[in-house]
Amino acid sequence: MSDLKLPGEDDKKKGGISNGRLLIWIVVAGVGLYLVISGVVGIIAKG
Repeated sequence: MSDLKLPGEDDKKKGGISNGRLLIWIVVAGVGLYLVISGVVGIIAKG
């Protein structure tokens, strides 16, 4: 294989999760959990 690197690739840290990405995942998971819980509560209330 080739050992060519893209410009700016040396500055990237290997294997770390950025705070921004973690925050986005937490927000998305919270919204998804809210939708699931509200759906289950709606089903129970109708029944």
